[in-house]
Amino acid sequence: MKLRYSPTSPYVRKVAVAALETGLDGRIERIETDVWNPGTDIAEDNPLGKVPALTTDEGMVLCDSPTICDYLDSLHDGARLIPAEGPARWQALNLHALASGVMDAAVARVVEVRARPEDKRFEGWLERQKLKIARALDALDKQAAAGALDGPVNLGTITVGCALGYLDLRFAEDAWREGRPALEAWYQAFSQRPSMQATVPPG
Repeated sequence: MKLRYSPTSPYVRKVAVAALETGLDGRIERIETDVWNPGTDIAEDNPLGKVPALTTDEGMVLCDSPTICDYLDSLHDGARLIPAEGPARWQALNLHALASGVMDAAVARVVEVRARPEDKRFEGWLERQKLKIARALDALDKQAAAGALDGPVNLGTITVGCALGYLDLRFAEDAWREGRPALEAWYQAFSQRPSMQATVPPG
C-alpha cells in the first residue's frame, strides 16, 4: 500500500496511528506530499487535492481518513478500532465525530491565517472556529470524566488524541488544558502510547 501524506496533518496522523495499532504499518509505503505546491500531482490520486490518500495493493485509491481507517480495520485479525455493533460502536463513532470537528475547525483557522493577508482575515469567522473547538473540548472533558474515553483503543480515542496533539502543535497559546482536568489527564496517558509517540509531528 502507498500513503500520500503530510507530516503535520492531523488526518494523516490518525491514519498512521491506526496503522500502528493494527500492526499494518510495515505494509505501507509513505510518499510525502505538499498539497500547497503548485506542481503537486496529488490530484492524480485524490481529485480533491488532499492528504491522506491510500492506494491499496489492488490499486484502488481511498481518499478520506475515516474511509482509510475503516479499510485498514478490515485487514487485521485483532480487536476492531471501529466496533461492529452495540453501544461501543456508537460511542467510538461519536467520539470520532467530535474530534474530527475539532480538527476541521483547527485546520480552518490555520488556512485562514496562512492564506490571507492580515487585513483580509475574517476575525469573526476565526472566533467561530475557536468557539466550536472550545465547546467540543468541554464535551470531551465531560466524557473523559465519565470514563467514556477509557477502555480499548478505538478510532474515536485515536482521533481525540490526534486532535489534541494538533492543538498543541498549532495553537499552544490557546491552552486547551485549562479547566479540563479529566481530558488533560486522559491525554497525558494516551499520548504515551507507542503509536502516538511514533507519530508526533515535527515542531
